[in-house]
Amino acid sequence: MIRTLFRGLSQLAITAGAVMLLYVAYEIWITDLFSDQAQDQVSEELREEWSTPAPEPEPDFGEAFAFLHIPRFGADWERAIVEGTDPDELEDGPGHYVGSAMPGELGNFAMAGHRVGRGSPFIALDVLQPGDPVVVETVDTWHVYRVTATRVVDPSESSVVAPTPGGPMNGEATGAVLTMTTCHPKFSTRERLVVHATLEGSVAKADSPDGPAALEEV
Repeated sequence: MIRTLFRGLSQLAITAGAVMLLYVAYEIWITDLFSDQAQDQVSEELREEWSTPAPEPEPDFGEAFAFLHIPRFGADWERAIVEGTDPDELEDGPGHYVGSAMPGELGNFAMAGHRVGRGSPFIALDVLQPGDPVVVETVDTWHVYRVTATRVVDPSESSVVAPTPGGPMNGEATGAVLTMTTCHPKFSTRERLVVHATLEGSVAKADSPDGPAALEEV
């Protein structure tokens, strides 16, 4: 009877392990596939929208409105940024914290993105170094930010997306900054990895159709 019990427990453990492996594979690879397809779609829709004479100025929830370029991640790396940070929005790509500043504005242009799975847009966020360029492309302007700080915080630390990072949520903005947040460490939601950057300058696409020199750095 004991032998039968051990055999049953062993089979149960094997089954549980197989289920866990399937779940991990789904979270890492299958969700990446779905999110990559969604990212391609919202990117294409945004480029098409920009080709019209009068694109909508205010994005709806889940709508792409800008492109994020991080040269440190690769010369051709870009992701469409969607409005909102709910799970549905983050399935499609990096999401803009509703109510935070828009690209190039005074205040904190804040984004969230998955680190592992669902496209993994911020999987390499920890490799960014002070001075690295982060370029945000809008319909008519390139906004160049420079990384100033990277830190790890508790998920409850909402002040990282305040108008002035570290200040009160209803405080006044003291500069034009960009913030990216993601889970930390990889495969965990225990903490948040946060990268801050400061606006270096903006250039009109009419004056630089191929983008600023910062896109060629790193």
